[in-house]
Amino acid sequence: MATTNKKIAENNDYSMQERIRALYELQKIDSKIDEINKVKGELPMEVADLEDEVAGLQTRIDNIQSEIDELNALLRQAKEEIEQNKAMIVKYTEQQNNVRNNREFDAIGKEIEYQELQNQLCEKHIKEYNAALKVKKQLIEEAEATKADRCVDLEAKREELNSIDAETAKDIEALRAQEQQARDVIDERLLTAYGRIRSNVRNGLAVVSVKRDACGGCYNRIPPQRQSEIRMGKKIIICEYCGRILVSFPEEE
Repeated sequence: MATTNKKIAENNDYSMQERIRALYELQKIDSKIDEINKVKGELPMEVADLEDEVAGLQTRIDNIQSEIDELNALLRQAKEEIEQNKAMIVKYTEQQNNVRNNREFDAIGKEIEYQELQNQLCEKHIKEYNAALKVKKQLIEEAEATKADRCVDLEAKREELNSIDAETAKDIEALRAQEQQARDVIDERLLTAYGRIRSNVRNGLAVVSVKRDACGGCYNRIPPQRQSEIRMGKKIIICEYCGRILVSFPEEE
């Protein structure tokens, strides 16, 4: 809060014309930074897209691996159940040899038949699990191969982007210092408006000069009375057609 109040107090030391001049200088600096960033072209977006794709492929791989682990667990469970059923069949067969009547013999025979049916069902499930595992393993191999290719592309794009960043680092650093000097003259409200306009216009020009009686942004004609107010620099004048901030500095024309 104290820092904000100090900045407001410092801003009040500057006239409106000085703030408008600083705003125009800020626009020129930001335009230079924009030009440098244009050298990067679509590289930052391509890097971000590849990073998202690699992350998505890794998530897919992790999900498939979880499904494989689950199928392996079910496979082990089915095999264990078969062994348990076989043990029960041996047990029931021994009991069947020692029965006292036909009713007990038939009852144990049904238990043996049930265990055999359970084994058949488990065998069926094992075939299904193995078939699913084969498909899942193929999917994970394909995803890992695609991920490997994308990682190669990503590394190449990153190297290219880092090379450009290294080449332009000093220029950007110098411009950022100039940018901060200009910002120190301008109040927060005006900076906020400047940032909003910059983000809404196609070429990033939020502040334009009046040239040949027209707005330097949209080229619509500015009335003489309006131009007089702009030259006086006593207040912020906005183009009624494109919403840009208008300034008038003869040396720039």
